[in-house]
Amino acid sequence: MTEQALTDPGRKPTREGVLRAAKKIAEILSPTPLLPLEVDGRIIWCKAENLQPIGAFKIRGGWHRLSDLSEDERARGVVAFSSGNHAQGVAWAAGKLGITATIVMPEDAPAAKIDNTRALGAAVVTYDRLSESREDIAEQISLDNGAIVVPSFDDPWIIEGQGSLAVEAATQLDGMVSGARFDHIVACCGGGGMASGCALALPDAALTIVEPEGWDDAARSLASGKIEHLDMAAAPPTSCDALQTPHIGRLTFPVLAQREARAVQVSDDECAAAMRVAFERLRLVLEPGGAAALAAILSGKTDTGKTPLVTLSGGNVDRKKFAAALGD
Repeated sequence: MTEQALTDPGRKPTREGVLRAAKKIAEILSPTPLLPLEVDGRIIWCKAENLQPIGAFKIRGGWHRLSDLSEDERARGVVAFSSGNHAQGVAWAAGKLGITATIVMPEDAPAAKIDNTRALGAAVVTYDRLSESREDIAEQISLDNGAIVVPSFDDPWIIEGQGSLAVEAATQLDGMVSGARFDHIVACCGGGGMASGCALALPDAALTIVEPEGWDDAARSLASGKIEHLDMAAAPPTSCDALQTPHIGRLTFPVLAQREARAVQVSDDECAAAMRVAFERLRLVLEPGGAAALAAILSGKTDTGKTPLVTLSGGNVDRKKFAAALGD
């Protein structure tokens, strides 16, 4: 595929694009640890993306997308929408590249995520998650000032950038266990950007995606064969704010469907239990959504395969909520 094809905004995400993203990201970010954890006599391999500079994997897609903008596009600035981790990824990349960034965030997003986004230099516009459309707000900002919209998951660059974590993990695994390959990916899923990116990166691995209970739009979409939309007003509260999406993406869904992804759901209590295990056995701080994939394994809701890659996707959690999860 030519360089021009790889930078065409109308393209679909590809494995070649994931490999390109991995190369770009390796030039600016250090690899996050790949940590072994024994569960029921088996080793699972945990990718600690909570240790990224912004505390989540979203920095990967943010950098891949913004670093490919033309000079004219950079001058116009960017606008993104996010509950917090994509917000910080875009804000971090924008700061490095000298790009003005505006982020549309739900007013009930964790205070730490809003504060961190502002600290990275982005302007924050808040909205009501239940009554307003973040996409519409971002689109209006774009119309008003010409800013480039950077979606949180439904974008080829974002998907490829997130998938770079699996490329990185595969290299690390081979360095620790010569010739070993991942045969199963267990990934948290909101809009499906990371899960589909990892699926492209590791085409021979089985795939399980993990959603919060009551936020199973991806599971229902895979079951029906078409994108299903969640009734946000009727959805139950969840501690996994990073995974609260009304529907899976038009670019992510075909990738997950083609790979015959299996979808499971986890409860707040199961995520809290996974946060405790990560803290006590790996010395890691995870947010609830960042612990969802591990929660699915610890609760027995998914098989692991022989050599599973498990995403520990984020650690941006308020102190009080983290203390509550630990039982303190």
